[in-house]
Amino acid sequence: MGRIYGRDVVYFAKEAVRLAIEDAGLQREDIDGLLINPGTTPLGGFAGLALQGALGLGDLRFVNSMNMGGATAISMVQFAAMAVVHGLANYVVCVFADAPLREGRGGSAAYGGWAPALQPRGLSELYLAYGLFGVNAPYALAARRHMDLYGTTNDHFGAIAVAERQWAAMNPLAQEREPITMEDYHNSRWIVEPLHLYDCCLVSNGGVAVIVTTAERARALRQPPVYILGMGQGHRGVLSRPDWDADTVTGAAISKEIAFRMAGITLNDIDICELYDCYTYTVLVSIEDYGFCEKGEGGPYVADGKLGPGGTLPTNTGGGMLSGYYMWGMTPLSEAVIQARGQGGERQVPKRDVVLVGGNGGILEHHCTLVLSPHPS
Repeated sequence: MGRIYGRDVVYFAKEAVRLAIEDAGLQREDIDGLLINPGTTPLGGFAGLALQGALGLGDLRFVNSMNMGGATAISMVQFAAMAVVHGLANYVVCVFADAPLREGRGGSAAYGGWAPALQPRGLSELYLAYGLFGVNAPYALAARRHMDLYGTTNDHFGAIAVAERQWAAMNPLAQEREPITMEDYHNSRWIVEPLHLYDCCLVSNGGVAVIVTTAERARALRQPPVYILGMGQGHRGVLSRPDWDADTVTGAAISKEIAFRMAGITLNDIDICELYDCYTYTVLVSIEDYGFCEKGEGGPYVADGKLGPGGTLPTNTGGGMLSGYYMWGMTPLSEAVIQARGQGGERQVPKRDVVLVGGNGGILEHHCTLVLSPHPS
C-alpha cells in the first residue's frame, strides 16, 4: 500500500488475495467465496466473475460486489461470516483494491477528476450550485457544526492527528512516519476550513484481503485465529433527511448496541479501538457515539493523549488512514487483526483481549461494527 505506481487495480487485488491465502496456509482451490469492494478506480473487468478468472479461482459458491464506502470492509466480513456459518461457503475472501494515484499528480487529483463534469440542475443540485463538491466540504461542515454546538476546537482534532502519527512511526508499512507536533498541525495548510491537511486521510494505491471461515476451520490454519464476538450495522440515511442531526450523530450507536449485545461486552471491556478515520472528525464523533464520553465531550476526551501510544484508549494503532495508508475500511480491519494476533511488533498493545472496529461510509451515512478477539468467547 502507498505511493506505488505503474500497477493497476487488478494487480493489487490479485496480490492481496495471493498473500492472504499464503498467510492462512490454504490452497487457492480451497477458496469458494469471494466478496469484492472495488474502490474508485475504473474497474474494467475487476468486479464479479472477471476477478474470479483473474485470480484463477475455480467453482465458487458465494460471490458479490459491495460498496458502502468505508463501511464496506466490515460489512463484507459480516456477510462472509453468515455465509460460512450457514454453509453457503467454507472460505470466503473479502478483498479491497484501488489505484487512484498517478505519478506526478497530487492526492486531490485522484478523487477530484469527476467534479468538472458535474452541472447544477435545479433545486436537487443546490449543493453543486453553491460549490459543495467532493467529500472534504461536507465533512468540514459537519466538523464546523460540532465546533459551533459543543465548543470543539482544532486543538482537539490536532490531538487525534498527532496521536495517529505517533503510531504510524512504529508501523513499517505506514505511508507517513515522520513525527508531527501540534504546531505542525496548526501550520499545515487548510483543505476546507476547519479541516487542515493533517485532518484529512491520505490517498493510497494498494489492496488488502482477509479470509473468513468458521472458528473450527480457522483453528487448523497457519495463523492464530481472530474470532468475531459481535457485529452490527447502523444506517441513518442521507444527509438531506430532515429529522435528524446528520452532522454530529452517526450510526455507530445503533451498530454498537447490536454488536455489543452479541459479544456480551461493555465499553469497559474494550482494549483497542480501530476506527474509520477519513478525517480526524470521524474519530471524534465515533468515540462519542460508541459512548466512551457524552455527546459533545469528544474534544476534551481525546485532548489528553489517551488515543496515542501508552494512552488508556489506544486507537488506530497502525497510524490509521491519516498517517498509515488509505485502504478504506480495510485499514482499521487489518490493523485490528494484526493487534488481536499479537503481531504488531513495536506498536503492539499489550492487552488485546477485545478489539473494537468501526467503519463509516458515505458522508456519515453508513456505520458497521465488529468486536474481535483472540479468544473464542
